[in-house]
Amino acid sequence: MGKGFFVTGTDTGIGKSWCSAALIWKLRQQGHSVAGMKPVASGCIETAEGLRNEDALLLQQLSSSTIPYNQLNPYAFKAAIAPHIAAEHEGNCIDLEVIKRKYNSISNEYDFTIVEGVGGWLVPLNDQQTLADLAAALKLPVIMVVGLRLGAINHALLTAHQIHQSGCHLAGWIANTPVAKMAAQAENLETLRRLIKAPLLGVVPHLENFDEKKIAASIHLDLL
Repeated sequence: MGKGFFVTGTDTGIGKSWCSAALIWKLRQQGHSVAGMKPVASGCIETAEGLRNEDALLLQQLSSSTIPYNQLNPYAFKAAIAPHIAAEHEGNCIDLEVIKRKYNSISNEYDFTIVEGVGGWLVPLNDQQTLADLAAALKLPVIMVVGLRLGAINHALLTAHQIHQSGCHLAGWIANTPVAKMAAQAENLETLRRLIKAPLLGVVPHLENFDEKKIAASIHLDLL
């Protein structure tokens, strides 16, 4: 079975997907075979092939070879709401064992598998389990994406604390810049660097459009 990372974030909309895709591209440039996986996705669109999620499609596109969509994204929901609620509305229930089997099948075929979470670290997946339980079940080291915007310090420190409390290993974190300007960004970044007990893997600049090369150039995997 190959290696991998579980990518989580301090909130929704802070760049998990772009960073996950860039990690795939960077590892591929280093000569590895790499797969992307987004086990749970809300806000999917109807297509002729079924429900599809933009972020999951990006990971599929950048993977070393084409992975069947229902394997990399086994739980796809139309409504852009919390996944456990979306699942309930559709008469479904997210089963971590199903995700684990899909992950193992993918991981056996690739050197690395990048698994992108949904929302934040404690987003419920069903009545009893959260995203943290999924990361723990997959036994993957975690990379945390921190959105550099107002509230970043509190959200990042709470997330890092919960990752440790979940028994997972925080391998490193990426500072992403989802907004064009953040007041006192350098000071906020230095505070985070001092207080988060894991290496800062890179600072991704603000980008209006996805560019895997620019994002990957900002990430230093040698620190892992």
